[in-house]
Amino acid sequence: MPFLKFERLEIPDVILIEPKVFPDHRGFFKEIWKRTPFLSNGIPYDFVQANVSLSKKYVVRGLHYQLKPSEMGKLVMVLKGKVFDVAVDIRKGSPYYGRWVGVELSEDNHKILWIPPGFAHGFQALEDDSVVLYLVTKEFDPERDACVRWNDPEIGIEWPYPDKAILSEKDSKCPLLKEARNNFEYPI
Repeated sequence: MPFLKFERLEIPDVILIEPKVFPDHRGFFKEIWKRTPFLSNGIPYDFVQANVSLSKKYVVRGLHYQLKPSEMGKLVMVLKGKVFDVAVDIRKGSPYYGRWVGVELSEDNHKILWIPPGFAHGFQALEDDSVVLYLVTKEFDPERDACVRWNDPEIGIEWPYPDKAILSEKDSKCPLLKEARNNFEYPI
């Protein structure tokens, strides 16, 4: 069995990755990234920056992305706790434009989500002290930082706790997708 299993989701450019976990009396070992299987599964990117966030239960972070030429792919995993992680296709002309996919990522299920450039990303923490690790393909560029409103009714994300969402001031002011800065065209 391979160390990493890749599954394309309803929007096929978003890929759920399940690492093989090797537990023993000391804890566990798992691979989270390996160039060759990523390339053979259509993820031709290297990572140039790693970010970690800590969130209380109900916190919503997102929906974030960076404009071209600073477009950013993200490999997202949970080190502690549990989140509902979401990717929204914002590529104009895509058959999936404005659609979303969501998966639960947790320290227990070990799942990893690949979100390619051209997608807005966000999550809601389902447990206190949820720690999320993001490996990204481009460095953060504040001039090209952009966002879409987390509860845009035209996207219709089914958040686990929409009535309890805790947002940053920045995220609470994100525009609707139809009003957001966006220079992505399909295909990228």
